[in-house]
Amino acid sequence: MVETHEARISRTRQQYREAHDRLVARLSGVPVEAAERPPADGGWSAAQIGWHVAAVDAAFAALISGARPSLSLPKDFTERSWQDIAETTPVKLEATGPSVPPEVVTLGDALAALDASAQKVDAALQGLTPERGARFGVTHRSVGTVSLYQVGEWAVVHTIRHNAQAKRVLGI
Repeated sequence: MVETHEARISRTRQQYREAHDRLVARLSGVPVEAAERPPADGGWSAAQIGWHVAAVDAAFAALISGARPSLSLPKDFTERSWQDIAETTPVKLEATGPSVPPEVVTLGDALAALDASAQKVDAALQGLTPERGARFGVTHRSVGTVSLYQVGEWAVVHTIRHNAQAKRVLGI
């Protein structure tokens, strides 16, 4: 059975909010020093991870809302499931450009950025029309071509992925 626009948007918004809230709870539930300390073996601190998620979410919101251009999908475009996309997505990805966090990110800055970006994602999803959701999208090196509906779903899986990363970095 095909999911209606309203049901898909409602599901995506709920899943995003749940994933976002879990990440915020994880970051809020540790001492500031632990969240801001980079791992001994290198990589991002938990605060930097949160900042990165916020930066990517803001970019996703801009695509979904139309503030950032998207591409018109071919008439024969068919969405792939996230399970299929995940099977072809590299295990390790390198962030680039404006999604790379500064060298030092405070926990407060990460939480504020996460709050602001979550509001943008929610508003963008709420304003997404069925035509834009299905007929426009983006092509990215890590996931291939996805619809704007799927960009919202990507925000969910991206947040879940980085929550697991933050958990590993924090050793919990």
